[in-house]
Amino acid sequence: MSFRLFEGKEHADIYQKYRFDPPDEVKSIILSYLDKKKGRPHVLAVDLGCGTGQNTRVLAPHFQEVVGIDVSEAQLAVARRVPGSPNISYRASPAEDLPFEDGSVDLVTAASAAHWFNTNAFLKEAERVLKPRGCIALLGYSTTTCELHCKKGTGDLTEILTEVWDCLMPYGNKQVEVSNSMLQEILEAIRFPEKERVENIAVKTRLAVCDFLGYVQSFSMYQAYSKADPEAAKTMIQRIRQRFVEMGVSSAENELEIWQKYFCVLASKPE
Repeated sequence: MSFRLFEGKEHADIYQKYRFDPPDEVKSIILSYLDKKKGRPHVLAVDLGCGTGQNTRVLAPHFQEVVGIDVSEAQLAVARRVPGSPNISYRASPAEDLPFEDGSVDLVTAASAAHWFNTNAFLKEAERVLKPRGCIALLGYSTTTCELHCKKGTGDLTEILTEVWDCLMPYGNKQVEVSNSMLQEILEAIRFPEKERVENIAVKTRLAVCDFLGYVQSFSMYQAYSKADPEAAKTMIQRIRQRFVEMGVSSAENELEIWQKYFCVLASKPE
């Protein structure tokens, strides 16, 4: 089965405001792989589980056409409101039933989304729509390897991240574990002989304390927590804010730096 967890309008707005764009380091790896395996021209990229379009917009300068696909109409409505390139379009569709002809797509990609798909059905569709030598690129990062830093802090701010995960993990599921495993079971399920995983792509992102709190609220686990116990979820955010103050980060505008290790699962369809 696939999962539908990002469909509310409020969550979609939070997602667009606080989620990070895929980093340039990962984008370069994907485009280099596509150049090597298939070559140019890069005509059509399909971004699955596109949400509010962060990854879709990053790809737009490098393809003649980019189509963002998501099951959530709320997420797509937000994506369409964000200024973007004229070669971008969005369609509502599951990753397991794609609205494309056989052998028509150069790149099938998903950013922090593939763990929500039905693996076998999604991979069967990807194989169907890809051109010969077309590529799959599934990117993400493990929450277990993130670090948090601030020049103004007096303690180990990564402790705050650990507290966040400890609080939210009871509201996670097997799919979160799949993501944190760097999509190991998806990598194993890909039938293409040419496949690999690039790991430990170090990325540092600067953001204010207030934006970090919004980022936490964009997680599916936080949304599940908020649905189960709204007051407790709000209290958790307040507690995180207080923990920053206790560690010498007193302003919501103080700049943090979150260190993440991205990965990318890559595969190329045979001729």
